[in-house]
Amino acid sequence: MTTKDLANALPEIITKQVPGPKSKALLDRRDAAIPQALCGKTYPICIKQGVGAMFEDLDGNKILDWVGGVGVLNIGYSNPEVIEAVKEQAEKYFHTIFNVYVHDGYVTLAERLNKIIPCKGDVKKTYFANSGAECDENAIKIAKAYTKRNGVICFTGAFHGRTNLTMALTAKKIYAVGMGPFPAGIYRAPYPYLYRAPKGYTETEAIQYYIDELNRVFDEGAPASEIACMILEPLQGEGGFIPAPIEWVKAVRKICDDNGILMIADEVQCGNCRTGKYYASEYWKEAGAAPDIITTAKSLGGGLPISAITARAEVMDAAPAGTIGGTFCGNPLACASALAIMDVMQRDDYAAKARHIGEVVTARYKELQKKYPVIGDIRGLGAMIGIEFVTDPETKEPATKLVASIVKTAMQKGLLLESCGTASNTIRFLAPLTMTDEQMERGLEIFEEAVKEALEA
Repeated sequence: MTTKDLANALPEIITKQVPGPKSKALLDRRDAAIPQALCGKTYPICIKQGVGAMFEDLDGNKILDWVGGVGVLNIGYSNPEVIEAVKEQAEKYFHTIFNVYVHDGYVTLAERLNKIIPCKGDVKKTYFANSGAECDENAIKIAKAYTKRNGVICFTGAFHGRTNLTMALTAKKIYAVGMGPFPAGIYRAPYPYLYRAPKGYTETEAIQYYIDELNRVFDEGAPASEIACMILEPLQGEGGFIPAPIEWVKAVRKICDDNGILMIADEVQCGNCRTGKYYASEYWKEAGAAPDIITTAKSLGGGLPISAITARAEVMDAAPAGTIGGTFCGNPLACASALAIMDVMQRDDYAAKARHIGEVVTARYKELQKKYPVIGDIRGLGAMIGIEFVTDPETKEPATKLVASIVKTAMQKGLLLESCGTASNTIRFLAPLTMTDEQMERGLEIFEEAVKEALEA
Protein backbone atom coordinates (compact mmCIF):
# COMPACT_ATOMS: atom_id res chain seq x y z
CA MET A 1 0.00 0.00 0.00
CA THR A 2 1.29 3.47 -0.86
CA THR A 3 1.62 6.06 1.86
CA LYS A 4 -0.93 8.25 0.05
CA ASP A 5 -3.48 5.43 0.09
CA LEU A 6 -2.79 4.67 3.75
CA ALA A 7 -3.24 8.31 4.79
CA ASN A 8 -6.91 8.21 3.73
CA ALA A 9 -7.61 4.52 4.40
CA LEU A 10 -10.16 3.19 6.86
CA PRO A 11 -9.43 0.51 9.46
CA GLU A 12 -9.36 -3.01 8.03
CA ILE A 13 -8.24 -6.33 9.54
CA ILE A 14 -7.36 -8.87 6.83
CA THR A 15 -5.89 -11.60 9.04
CA LYS A 16 -8.15 -13.85 11.09
CA GLN A 17 -6.98 -12.04 14.17
CA VAL A 18 -4.34 -9.62 15.39
CA PRO A 19 -1.50 -10.53 15.50
CA GLY A 20 -1.09 -12.11 12.10
CA PRO A 21 1.78 -14.54 11.44
CA LYS A 22 4.46 -11.95 10.57
CA SER A 23 3.67 -9.85 13.63
CA LYS A 24 3.55 -12.97 15.80
CA ALA A 25 7.05 -13.90 14.67
CA LEU A 26 8.43 -10.47 15.60
CA LEU A 27 6.63 -10.53 18.95
CA ASP A 28 8.27 -13.89 19.71
CA ARG A 29 11.68 -12.39 18.88
CA ARG A 30 10.84 -9.42 21.13
CA ASP A 31 9.97 -11.67 24.05
CA ALA A 32 13.30 -13.47 23.72
CA ALA A 33 15.44 -10.33 23.40
CA ILE A 34 13.74 -7.63 25.50
CA PRO A 35 13.05 -7.45 29.28
CA GLN A 36 9.64 -8.82 30.28
CA ALA A 37 8.65 -5.44 31.70
CA LEU A 38 8.47 -4.15 28.10
CA CYS A 39 6.72 -7.18 26.63
CA GLY A 40 3.05 -6.58 27.39
CA LYS A 41 0.27 -8.62 25.78
CA THR A 42 -2.42 -5.92 25.50
CA TYR A 43 -1.19 -4.68 22.11
CA PRO A 44 -0.11 -7.58 19.84
CA ILE A 45 0.82 -5.26 16.97
CA CYS A 46 3.97 -4.58 14.98
CA ILE A 47 4.12 -1.54 12.72
CA LYS A 48 5.30 -1.59 9.11
CA GLN A 49 4.49 2.01 8.13
CA GLY A 50 2.32 4.88 9.31
CA VAL A 51 0.85 8.00 7.74
CA GLY A 52 -1.50 10.57 9.27
CA ALA A 53 -3.63 8.79 11.86
CA MET A 54 -3.27 5.34 10.28
CA PHE A 55 -0.64 2.63 10.39
CA GLU A 56 -0.22 -0.70 8.65
CA ASP A 57 1.11 -3.69 10.54
CA LEU A 58 3.50 -6.34 9.21
CA ASP A 59 0.59 -8.46 8.00
CA GLY A 60 -1.18 -5.71 6.06
CA ASN A 61 -3.82 -4.87 8.66
CA LYS A 62 -4.76 -1.17 8.63
CA ILE A 63 -5.28 0.31 12.09
CA LEU A 64 -6.65 3.68 13.19
CA ASP A 65 -4.55 5.09 16.00
CA TRP A 66 -6.38 6.82 18.87
CA VAL A 67 -3.31 6.66 21.12
CA GLY A 68 -0.85 8.62 18.98
CA GLY A 69 2.28 7.32 20.66
CA VAL A 70 0.63 8.47 23.92
CA GLY A 71 0.43 12.07 22.77
CA VAL A 72 3.52 12.21 20.54
CA LEU A 73 1.84 12.17 17.15
CA ASN A 74 -0.38 15.27 17.15
CA ILE A 75 1.05 16.01 13.70
CA GLY A 76 0.55 12.40 12.64
CA TYR A 77 2.94 9.79 11.31
CA SER A 78 5.46 10.69 8.62
CA ASN A 79 4.65 14.32 7.82
CA PRO A 80 6.60 15.02 4.59
CA GLU A 81 7.66 18.54 5.61
CA VAL A 82 9.05 17.27 8.89
CA ILE A 83 10.83 14.39 7.14
CA GLU A 84 12.44 16.84 4.71
CA ALA A 85 13.58 19.14 7.52
CA VAL A 86 15.22 16.25 9.39
CA LYS A 87 16.86 14.96 6.19
CA GLU A 88 18.26 18.40 5.44
CA GLN A 89 19.72 18.67 8.94
CA ALA A 90 21.09 15.11 8.83
CA GLU A 91 23.12 15.99 5.74
CA LYS A 92 24.87 18.77 7.72
CA TYR A 93 25.57 17.16 11.12
CA PHE A 94 23.85 14.86 13.58
CA HIS A 95 25.11 16.13 16.88
CA THR A 96 26.63 18.87 18.94
CA ILE A 97 26.72 19.06 22.70
CA PHE A 98 25.21 22.48 23.24
CA ASN A 99 27.11 23.15 26.45
CA VAL A 100 30.31 23.09 24.36
CA TYR A 101 29.42 24.44 20.93
CA VAL A 102 26.27 26.10 19.68
CA HIS A 103 23.98 25.25 16.77
CA ASP A 104 21.38 27.54 15.25
CA GLY A 105 18.44 25.14 15.56
CA TYR A 106 18.62 25.13 19.37
CA VAL A 107 18.67 28.92 19.60
CA THR A 108 15.96 29.42 16.98
CA LEU A 109 13.62 26.90 18.62
CA ALA A 110 14.17 28.52 22.02
CA GLU A 111 13.40 31.95 20.56
CA ARG A 112 10.17 30.71 18.99
CA LEU A 113 9.00 28.94 22.15
CA ASN A 114 9.77 32.04 24.21
CA LYS A 115 7.27 33.93 22.05
CA ILE A 116 4.38 31.48 22.40
CA ILE A 117 4.76 29.75 25.78
CA PRO A 118 2.05 31.27 28.07
CA CYS A 119 3.98 31.45 31.34
CA LYS A 120 4.44 34.55 33.49
CA GLY A 121 6.90 37.21 32.41
CA ASP A 122 7.62 39.42 29.44
CA VAL A 123 11.15 38.13 28.83
CA LYS A 124 11.40 34.34 28.78
CA LYS A 125 14.13 31.78 28.34
CA THR A 126 14.00 28.13 27.25
CA TYR A 127 16.36 25.20 27.33
CA PHE A 128 15.97 21.60 26.22
CA ALA A 129 16.13 18.08 27.56
CA ASN A 130 15.18 14.77 25.95
CA SER A 131 12.01 13.49 27.62
CA GLY A 132 9.00 14.46 29.68
CA ALA A 133 10.54 13.13 32.87
CA GLU A 134 13.73 15.10 32.21
CA CYS A 135 11.97 18.41 31.62
CA ASP A 136 9.85 17.98 34.76
CA GLU A 137 12.92 17.16 36.82
CA ASN A 138 14.75 20.15 35.34
CA ALA A 139 11.82 22.45 36.11
CA ILE A 140 12.06 21.45 39.76
CA LYS A 141 15.82 22.06 39.72
CA ILE A 142 15.16 25.57 38.38
CA ALA A 143 12.47 26.20 41.01
CA LYS A 144 14.79 25.12 43.80
CA ALA A 145 17.63 27.27 42.45
CA TYR A 146 15.38 30.34 42.24
CA THR A 147 13.54 30.00 45.57
CA LYS A 148 16.42 28.49 47.57
CA ARG A 149 13.87 26.03 48.99
CA ASN A 150 13.61 22.25 48.79
CA GLY A 151 9.96 21.21 49.14
CA VAL A 152 7.75 20.13 46.22
CA ILE A 153 3.97 19.70 46.17
CA CYS A 154 2.45 17.31 43.64
CA PHE A 155 -1.04 15.87 43.31
CA THR A 156 -3.06 12.67 43.39
CA GLY A 157 -3.40 11.12 39.94
CA ALA A 158 -0.19 12.77 38.74
CA PHE A 159 2.18 11.22 36.25
CA HIS A 160 5.50 12.98 35.74
CA GLY A 161 7.88 10.21 34.68
CA ARG A 162 10.07 7.28 35.67
CA THR A 163 13.31 8.84 36.93
CA ASN A 164 13.89 8.54 40.65
CA LEU A 165 12.49 12.02 41.36
CA THR A 166 9.58 11.80 38.94
CA MET A 167 8.62 8.32 40.17
CA ALA A 168 8.27 9.92 43.58
CA LEU A 169 6.05 12.62 42.07
CA THR A 170 3.97 10.12 40.09
CA ALA A 171 0.94 9.00 42.06
CA LYS A 172 0.31 5.53 40.62
CA LYS A 173 2.93 3.39 42.30
CA ILE A 174 2.64 0.56 39.80
CA TYR A 175 5.19 2.71 37.93
CA ALA A 176 7.58 2.54 40.87
CA VAL A 177 7.32 -0.99 42.28
CA GLY A 178 10.51 -1.91 44.12
CA MET A 179 12.36 1.19 42.94
CA GLY A 180 12.70 3.20 46.19
CA PRO A 181 13.81 4.87 48.31
CA PHE A 182 12.66 8.12 46.79
CA PRO A 183 13.73 11.73 47.47
CA ALA A 184 12.46 13.48 50.59
CA GLY A 185 10.58 16.77 50.63
CA ILE A 186 7.72 15.73 48.35
CA TYR A 187 4.14 16.32 49.54
CA ARG A 188 0.93 15.27 47.81
CA ALA A 189 -2.43 17.05 47.76
CA PRO A 190 -5.73 15.90 46.19
CA TYR A 191 -6.20 16.89 42.54
CA PRO A 192 -9.71 18.26 41.78
CA TYR A 193 -11.35 15.17 40.30
CA LEU A 194 -14.87 16.60 40.26
CA TYR A 195 -16.59 13.40 39.11
CA ARG A 196 -15.30 11.71 42.26
CA ALA A 197 -15.55 14.65 44.66
CA PRO A 198 -17.18 13.97 48.06
CA LYS A 199 -20.76 12.87 47.46
CA GLY A 200 -23.38 15.58 47.58
CA TYR A 201 -21.00 18.47 46.95
CA THR A 202 -21.84 21.08 44.34
CA GLU A 203 -19.03 21.96 41.94
CA THR A 204 -18.31 25.13 43.91
CA GLU A 205 -18.21 23.22 47.19
CA ALA A 206 -15.99 20.54 45.66
CA ILE A 207 -13.49 23.10 44.37
CA GLN A 208 -13.36 24.72 47.81
CA TYR A 209 -12.80 21.28 49.35
CA TYR A 210 -9.77 20.70 47.11
CA ILE A 211 -8.41 24.18 47.90
CA ASP A 212 -8.77 23.49 51.62
CA GLU A 213 -6.99 20.15 51.26
CA LEU A 214 -4.10 21.84 49.45
CA ASN A 215 -3.75 24.38 52.24
CA ARG A 216 -3.76 21.51 54.73
CA VAL A 217 -0.35 20.44 53.35
CA PHE A 218 1.17 23.55 54.93
CA ASP A 219 -0.11 22.43 58.33
CA GLU A 220 0.55 18.69 58.09
CA GLY A 221 3.30 18.34 55.46
CA ALA A 222 5.68 21.28 55.38
CA PRO A 223 5.43 25.03 56.02
CA ALA A 224 4.76 27.11 52.90
CA SER A 225 8.10 28.84 53.47
CA GLU A 226 9.88 25.55 52.68
CA ILE A 227 8.03 24.81 49.42
CA ALA A 228 9.86 25.66 46.21
CA CYS A 229 7.13 24.71 43.75
CA MET A 230 3.89 22.98 42.95
CA ILE A 231 3.84 20.82 39.81
CA LEU A 232 0.52 20.02 38.18
CA GLU A 233 -0.93 18.98 34.84
CA PRO A 234 -3.49 21.32 33.24
CA LEU A 235 -5.22 18.14 32.15
CA GLN A 236 -4.06 14.98 33.88
CA GLY A 237 -3.01 12.23 31.48
CA GLU A 238 -2.33 8.91 33.18
CA GLY A 239 -4.52 10.06 36.08
CA GLY A 240 -7.65 9.82 33.95
CA PHE A 241 -7.79 12.76 31.52
CA ILE A 242 -9.04 15.15 34.18
CA PRO A 243 -8.96 18.89 33.42
CA ALA A 244 -8.11 21.23 36.26
CA PRO A 245 -11.11 23.54 36.94
CA ILE A 246 -10.16 27.14 36.23
CA GLU A 247 -11.47 28.40 39.58
CA TRP A 248 -9.22 25.93 41.37
CA VAL A 249 -6.25 26.94 39.20
CA LYS A 250 -6.84 30.59 40.08
CA ALA A 251 -6.84 29.66 43.76
CA VAL A 252 -3.60 27.69 43.37
CA ARG A 253 -2.03 30.65 41.60
CA LYS A 254 -2.96 32.92 44.52
CA ILE A 255 -1.62 30.45 47.09
CA CYS A 256 1.67 30.31 45.18
CA ASP A 257 1.86 34.11 44.87
CA ASP A 258 1.08 34.65 48.55
CA ASN A 259 3.81 32.24 49.62
CA GLY A 260 6.61 32.74 47.10
CA ILE A 261 6.04 29.32 45.52
CA LEU A 262 6.60 28.69 41.81
CA MET A 263 3.78 27.07 39.85
CA ILE A 264 4.89 24.50 37.24
CA ALA A 265 2.51 23.41 34.49
CA ASP A 266 3.41 19.98 33.11
CA GLU A 267 2.31 20.14 29.47
CA VAL A 268 4.26 17.09 28.38
CA GLN A 269 1.12 15.35 27.11
CA CYS A 270 -1.41 18.17 26.76
CA GLY A 271 0.76 20.67 24.90
CA ASN A 272 1.34 21.31 21.19
CA CYS A 273 -2.24 22.00 20.04
CA ARG A 274 -3.85 18.95 21.70
CA THR A 275 -6.37 20.88 23.85
CA GLY A 276 -7.60 23.42 21.30
CA LYS A 277 -4.92 25.95 22.27
CA TYR A 278 -1.26 25.70 21.32
CA TYR A 279 -0.62 25.19 25.04
CA ALA A 280 -3.33 24.40 27.57
CA SER A 281 -1.88 26.99 29.93
CA GLU A 282 -3.30 29.62 27.58
CA TYR A 283 -6.64 28.90 29.26
CA TRP A 284 -4.97 29.68 32.59
CA LYS A 285 -3.32 32.84 31.30
CA GLU A 286 -6.66 34.11 29.98
CA ALA A 287 -8.02 33.65 33.52
CA GLY A 288 -5.12 35.60 35.04
CA ALA A 289 -3.43 32.49 36.43
CA ALA A 290 -0.44 31.84 34.13
CA PRO A 291 2.13 29.39 35.56
CA ASP A 292 5.73 30.34 36.31
CA ILE A 293 7.33 27.42 34.48
CA ILE A 294 5.96 25.30 31.63
CA THR A 295 7.37 21.96 30.57
CA THR A 296 6.53 20.26 27.29
CA ALA A 297 7.70 17.24 25.30
CA LYS A 298 5.99 14.43 23.33
CA SER A 299 4.47 16.17 20.25
CA LEU A 300 7.07 18.94 20.46
CA GLY A 301 9.40 16.72 18.41
CA GLY A 302 6.79 14.51 16.77
CA GLY A 303 8.75 11.34 17.55
CA LEU A 304 12.30 12.62 17.92
CA PRO A 305 13.25 12.97 21.60
CA ILE A 306 13.14 16.55 22.80
CA SER A 307 11.54 18.38 25.72
CA ALA A 308 11.52 22.02 26.77
CA ILE A 309 11.58 24.01 29.99
CA THR A 310 10.44 27.65 29.76
CA ALA A 311 10.17 30.40 32.38
CA ARG A 312 10.81 34.09 32.75
CA ALA A 313 14.46 35.11 32.51
CA GLU A 314 15.02 35.88 36.20
CA VAL A 315 13.84 32.39 37.16
CA MET A 316 15.88 30.63 34.48
CA ASP A 317 19.06 32.55 35.21
CA ALA A 318 19.04 31.34 38.83
CA ALA A 319 20.49 27.98 37.77
CA PRO A 320 24.21 27.79 38.58
CA ALA A 321 26.58 26.96 35.72
CA GLY A 322 26.99 23.23 35.20
CA THR A 323 23.68 22.22 36.84
CA ILE A 324 21.61 22.00 33.64
CA GLY A 325 22.19 20.56 30.17
CA GLY A 326 23.31 17.16 28.92
CA THR A 327 24.93 15.27 26.06
CA PHE A 328 21.90 14.90 23.79
CA CYS A 329 19.79 17.82 25.02
CA GLY A 330 18.60 19.95 22.11
CA ASN A 331 19.95 17.53 19.51
CA PRO A 332 20.09 19.16 16.04
CA LEU A 333 17.83 16.56 14.39
CA ALA A 334 15.21 16.91 17.15
CA CYS A 335 15.34 20.72 16.93
CA ALA A 336 14.90 20.56 13.15
CA SER A 337 11.87 18.32 13.60
CA ALA A 338 10.37 20.59 16.28
CA LEU A 339 10.83 23.73 14.15
CA ALA A 340 9.17 22.11 11.12
CA ILE A 341 6.31 20.87 13.29
CA MET A 342 5.74 24.36 14.68
CA ASP A 343 5.69 25.77 11.13
CA VAL A 344 3.02 23.28 10.06
CA MET A 345 0.93 23.53 13.23
CA GLN A 346 0.81 27.33 13.15
CA ARG A 347 0.21 27.59 9.41
CA ASP A 348 -2.51 24.92 9.31
CA ASP A 349 -4.05 25.87 12.69
CA TYR A 350 -3.78 22.53 14.42
CA ALA A 351 -5.44 23.99 17.50
CA ALA A 352 -8.59 24.46 15.39
CA LYS A 353 -8.28 20.85 14.18
CA ALA A 354 -8.24 19.78 17.82
CA ARG A 355 -11.34 21.80 18.59
CA HIS A 356 -13.20 20.31 15.62
CA ILE A 357 -12.27 16.73 16.47
CA GLY A 358 -13.06 17.32 20.14
CA GLU A 359 -16.51 18.70 19.39
CA VAL A 360 -17.45 15.74 17.19
CA VAL A 361 -16.07 13.05 19.49
CA THR A 362 -17.48 14.60 22.68
CA ALA A 363 -20.93 14.93 21.12
CA ARG A 364 -20.90 11.27 20.06
CA TYR A 365 -19.62 10.14 23.44
CA LYS A 366 -22.52 11.99 25.09
CA GLU A 367 -24.96 10.20 22.78
CA LEU A 368 -23.40 6.90 23.83
CA GLN A 369 -23.71 7.90 27.49
CA LYS A 370 -27.48 8.11 27.07
CA LYS A 371 -27.54 4.57 25.66
CA TYR A 372 -25.03 2.92 27.97
CA PRO A 373 -25.31 3.69 31.72
CA VAL A 374 -21.81 2.23 32.22
CA ILE A 375 -20.43 5.50 30.81
CA GLY A 376 -20.07 7.55 33.98
CA ASP A 377 -18.26 10.67 32.82
CA ILE A 378 -16.94 12.43 29.70
CA ARG A 379 -14.38 15.17 30.12
CA GLY A 380 -11.47 16.91 28.50
CA LEU A 381 -10.26 19.87 26.46
CA GLY A 382 -10.10 19.98 22.67
CA ALA A 383 -9.05 16.60 21.32
CA MET A 384 -7.82 15.27 24.67
CA ILE A 385 -10.88 13.45 25.95
CA GLY A 386 -11.48 10.87 28.64
CA ILE A 387 -14.52 8.59 28.79
CA GLU A 388 -14.87 6.88 32.17
CA PHE A 389 -16.69 3.57 32.62
CA VAL A 390 -18.34 2.42 35.84
CA THR A 391 -20.25 -0.68 36.84
CA ASP A 392 -22.99 1.43 38.39
CA PRO A 393 -23.72 5.14 37.83
CA GLU A 394 -24.69 5.59 41.50
CA THR A 395 -21.78 3.85 43.23
CA LYS A 396 -19.34 4.85 40.44
CA GLU A 397 -17.42 1.62 40.97
CA PRO A 398 -14.69 1.51 38.30
CA ALA A 399 -15.42 -0.86 35.40
CA THR A 400 -11.81 -1.90 34.96
CA LYS A 401 -12.48 -5.30 33.37
CA LEU A 402 -15.02 -3.83 30.95
CA VAL A 403 -12.53 -1.24 29.73
CA ALA A 404 -9.87 -3.91 29.21
CA SER A 405 -12.39 -5.86 27.13
CA ILE A 406 -13.32 -2.78 25.07
CA VAL A 407 -9.66 -2.09 24.30
CA LYS A 408 -9.07 -5.70 23.27
CA THR A 409 -12.23 -5.90 21.14
CA ALA A 410 -11.54 -2.61 19.35
CA MET A 411 -8.00 -3.77 18.55
CA GLN A 412 -9.39 -6.76 16.65
CA LYS A 413 -11.55 -4.36 14.62
CA GLY A 414 -8.70 -2.04 13.69
CA LEU A 415 -8.98 0.69 16.36
CA LEU A 416 -6.12 1.28 18.78
CA LEU A 417 -7.28 2.46 22.23
CA GLU A 418 -5.59 2.82 25.60
CA SER A 419 -6.91 3.06 29.14
CA CYS A 420 -5.81 5.43 31.90
CA GLY A 421 -6.87 6.47 35.39
CA THR A 422 -5.88 5.10 38.77
CA ALA A 423 -8.27 2.16 38.24
CA SER A 424 -7.63 1.89 34.46
CA ASN A 425 -11.34 2.43 33.82
CA THR A 426 -11.06 5.49 31.55
CA ILE A 427 -10.32 5.31 27.83
CA ARG A 428 -8.15 8.14 26.57
CA PHE A 429 -8.60 9.85 23.21
CA LEU A 430 -5.31 11.05 21.69
CA ALA A 431 -5.81 10.51 17.96
CA PRO A 432 -3.41 12.38 15.66
CA LEU A 433 -4.93 15.71 14.68
CA THR A 434 -4.46 14.72 11.03
CA MET A 435 -7.31 12.21 11.29
CA THR A 436 -9.88 12.64 8.51
CA ASP A 437 -13.60 13.03 9.22
CA GLU A 438 -14.23 9.66 7.53
CA GLN A 439 -11.67 7.95 9.77
CA MET A 440 -13.13 9.66 12.83
CA GLU A 441 -16.63 8.44 11.91
CA ARG A 442 -15.46 4.87 11.37
CA GLY A 443 -13.51 4.98 14.62
CA LEU A 444 -16.59 6.08 16.52
CA GLU A 445 -18.59 3.26 14.94
CA ILE A 446 -15.96 0.70 15.96
CA PHE A 447 -15.84 2.21 19.45
CA GLU A 448 -19.57 1.67 19.94
CA GLU A 449 -19.35 -1.84 18.48
CA ALA A 450 -16.61 -2.65 20.97
CA VAL A 451 -18.65 -1.27 23.90
CA LYS A 452 -21.70 -3.34 22.89
CA GLU A 453 -19.73 -6.55 22.42
CA ALA A 454 -17.85 -6.09 25.68
CA LEU A 455 -21.13 -5.61 27.55
CA GLU A 456 -22.60 -8.72 25.95
CA ALA A 457 -19.57 -10.91 26.63
